[in-house]
Amino acid sequence: MIDGWLAVIALALAAFAFAVLVLRLPREGLTIFGAVLVFGLAGYAWQGSPGQDSAPKAQVAQNGKQGEAMVEGRSALFDRTLPPPNYLVTSDAFARRGQFSEAAGLLQQGLAENPRHTEGWLALGLALVGHADGFVTPAAVQAFGRARMSDPAHPGAEYYLGMAYLQSGEIVAARNVWAGLVERSPEDAPWYDGLKAEVARLDDMIARAPMLQGQ
Repeated sequence: MIDGWLAVIALALAAFAFAVLVLRLPREGLTIFGAVLVFGLAGYAWQGSPGQDSAPKAQVAQNGKQGEAMVEGRSALFDRTLPPPNYLVTSDAFARRGQFSEAAGLLQQGLAENPRHTEGWLALGLALVGHADGFVTPAAVQAFGRARMSDPAHPGAEYYLGMAYLQSGEIVAARNVWAGLVERSPEDAPWYDGLKAEVARLDDMIARAPMLQGQ
């Protein structure tokens, strides 16, 4: 029952947040619509069952779809007036194939020389979550934190961290991250009202599920 709600909420949140964030960029309507679909796919990919046994080829294909969605969803949150650095392009190529460990390694090398690259830190957080089969590791939390530090006004790091917690079943942690983002955001921010409503829905879910209150 709870898993079903997680899937619905994750997909709805993904579509909502992506549409809101992308609308801030100078993109055409069709591009925005396509980006929303991609972000929905990212939520769907993360909703898979990483612990379930499957054939190796099927797992590789699933990782590839997940990586493709993650890269496309993240990229659309940033203006492409200037081309991304080479290490991010190469890392994305690995991530698109589901090779998250290789992607993370390249990002760590590039970020050593570009420590204020917001998109690079966000990509590293996503790659580390993908490498951990959807679980949020301390290293991923640190990467998302560096993304936020490099650009506190950009909501991408906290949104993706919250989604990662949600997909791994850590409902309270997801709620707390998103609630913090709401608290720090101005009330006229384009994502404020929608995300505040989603935090309220998670609060209601937690109140109705005693097993979540101990998380």
